[in-house]
Amino acid sequence: MGRFPQDEFVAVKAILIAWMALSNIAHSQEPSAALKKADAAYRAGQAALAQRDLNAAQADFEQVVKLAPQAEQGHSALGAVLVSRGFVKEGIYELERALAIESTDNTAQMNLAMAYEQIGLSGKAIPLFSRCEAGARLQKSALPSYVLAGYARSLAANHQTGLAVTKMKAALAADSQNAELHDELGSLYAQQKDWTHAQGEFATAIELNPNLAVAHLHLGLAMRARDEKDGMPELMQAAQLAPQDAMIALELGKAFAADGKDTEAIPVFQHLLELEPSSTAASYQLALALQRSNRAQEAIVLLKTVVAAEPKNAEAMTNLGMALCQAQQAKDAVPVLERSIALAPESVTAHQNLAAAYVQLSQFGDAVVELHQALKLAPDAPQLHYNLGLALKMQDDAVGAIPELETAQRLDPSAAEAPYLLGVLYMQTGRYEDAAREMNISLKLRPENGDGWAALGSVYDKLNKLPEATSALREAIRQLPGQPDPHLTLAAVLVKQNQPGEAATERRKAAELMRSNMNRQRAEVATNAGNSALRNNDLEGSITQFQDALGYDANYAEAHLGLAEALDRKGKTAEASAERQKAEAVKTSGAP
Repeated sequence: MGRFPQDEFVAVKAILIAWMALSNIAHSQEPSAALKKADAAYRAGQAALAQRDLNAAQADFEQVVKLAPQAEQGHSALGAVLVSRGFVKEGIYELERALAIESTDNTAQMNLAMAYEQIGLSGKAIPLFSRCEAGARLQKSALPSYVLAGYARSLAANHQTGLAVTKMKAALAADSQNAELHDELGSLYAQQKDWTHAQGEFATAIELNPNLAVAHLHLGLAMRARDEKDGMPELMQAAQLAPQDAMIALELGKAFAADGKDTEAIPVFQHLLELEPSSTAASYQLALALQRSNRAQEAIVLLKTVVAAEPKNAEAMTNLGMALCQAQQAKDAVPVLERSIALAPESVTAHQNLAAAYVQLSQFGDAVVELHQALKLAPDAPQLHYNLGLALKMQDDAVGAIPELETAQRLDPSAAEAPYLLGVLYMQTGRYEDAAREMNISLKLRPENGDGWAALGSVYDKLNKLPEATSALREAIRQLPGQPDPHLTLAAVLVKQNQPGEAATERRKAAELMRSNMNRQRAEVATNAGNSALRNNDLEGSITQFQDALGYDANYAEAHLGLAEALDRKGKTAEASAERQKAEAVKTSGAP
């Protein structure tokens, strides 16, 4: 934005005018030796510019300024060359000196306005552009298109978007085939949320230059703003055309994330960090995508970097606290979330996350306090009422919990959690009809809840609705095939229905599952011991532990893998390979 065009140099015009002025001075009186040298330097500078040798031109005009410091034209010419070479601040200094000597130098005004625009000093640029435009109007001419575009950018930066559109249109009237200007006009329309005209300009830019990556980016963003499905391909095209463009990568990654496609967003943000390793924006966006993907430990590392770079970024602190909770590091999360709340006491999310950390630490009273604070800020948030109800339940305060859960259910009837927890509380307080009603509501919303079906079966048993209890418990068994408790409850219900044979079968299944679960627990303990011995390089001890684990449960894949590692270290590669094959067979079979 705001760069001088490569095919036209304002500096050239400035220098020609300056050369003529110095020549006039030289002819009006006997020139001094210094002025003669300045005159020669101007000629050399002019020749260098004709060859587009800005480096030589700069050296020549520096010599002119040194020899004739009071000549405004020398400062003007040197300033223009410096800006053209990218030394904008140095160029501005020379142009300001030129105008201090001669305030009516239109070319110096134009160059200085463009330079101010280039470094974001729109407030200084606009009055100069206005003077240049007035001067051109007096001469019955128009400003060059690139100057008008610079004027438009300055106006836009100064929140005068409507006038900026007018100036950019004027620039396009003089240069209608300029794809970049069409893209910039589209961006101005986008600032006004005039998406129809914005898309039209972006499309024209792409038609004129199909390889203009930024136009594809802008078109894609405009289409997404209008909820049009074809926006993402445009963003991907932009990234393909400019794979090293950090801004395009950031927008593409954010678009993937907004669509719930963190799997696609993560590699884009990782590439962005490769382009800009110190970018906190890239680190933050990647951290959020990792956090949503249950990769909390990776997210924590990045979020700590962001918080260190931006110690007053309350939002980043809130997310860091939540990531620490996700990683079961609630003790570390509490001070982070407390700092976040100190910075942004109105943040509902920060209070909610701090409450979650307290729940994880079994500090339910503190959690209740934070949730009350959050509800003062957002009294109609159903999740907050549910969380408060849950925290109160954890304190065995059913009287306090029930109205909070009822409120959560009223505010969000589509959520299954509140009616389920209400059903549990009603069951615990002996309100079995209410419990059955709420559990049925929850299970209709979320039928894949084996524990819910088991609880409903128990409630129907209490209500002596035995066929309903049998049906609910069989569904619980289907969903929880490894749990013995639903079999035991079903056995008791079947006895009440005078079905002793079927009841005995259910009790046997429960006993088998309890033995199996006990053996699995023993296998886990032995495997952990084997891994510990392996870390200490006690190969014989580890082999014994892994073999004990497999004695308890021959289908425990982790024990097979641990044994394979130990055998490998002993050089028994064939036996190790056999163990790995057994582990793979267990995983393939779907055994628990």
